[in-house]
Amino acid sequence: MAEIHPFYEQHRGAMETAMRHRLDFAEAMLCERAHLSDIDGIRQEVMDEFEIVLTQMPYVGGSASRMSDFFMRLIGFMAISRVLRRHDVPLSAIGEIERETYKAQLLTVPEAERLASGRQFMSSENQALLREQAAKSHRQEFPEDFVYDFVESDTGDKFEFGINYKACGFCKFAARHGDQEILPNICGLDFDAYATRGIHLERTQTLAGGASHCDFRFSRLASE
Repeated sequence: MAEIHPFYEQHRGAMETAMRHRLDFAEAMLCERAHLSDIDGIRQEVMDEFEIVLTQMPYVGGSASRMSDFFMRLIGFMAISRVLRRHDVPLSAIGEIERETYKAQLLTVPEAERLASGRQFMSSENQALLREQAAKSHRQEFPEDFVYDFVESDTGDKFEFGINYKACGFCKFAARHGDQEILPNICGLDFDAYATRGIHLERTQTLAGGASHCDFRFSRLASE
């Protein structure tokens, strides 16, 4: 069997725990919406598939790359999607189950901690870091990594800043392993990932949908 990259092996325990936590939240929906009965069997199938996904994860720079965290947090949904598709669960139902499951998991983090994380993301200091990382991404040091541009807001814009993703690690992963069909469900997770931290994400197009880039635009939610 293929080996897991040492960087991901270091985080394997935490990633597996997060997957089991996710499946706890998904259990009722798997029964009610996916009409699956052998939930213990499904859980085991997902964890077995996750072991395969771990060996397929591309190394994109480890702790030196902000995108490593994206992969480690979201790639497990590829395993869930693969298993549910094998059980003929419709793509739309898979997307709903995964998004609600992820939101429930995110909301287990105390609100103060989530909002503080959101403020840090929107801060001028983080924006400066994102500019640097965006420029660095164009060097394409790791072929499977993301490539993106930082977008400054202009007079009249309703967003504070944006990111245009010109190349997506998840898209590359999906193309390599035949997961294009389930890829849009991964894209759908972004909205709750930011909203639970007090950030409004506006996006009108994605690479997964055939566009030239994903246009992420960020602003603070009114409650912030």
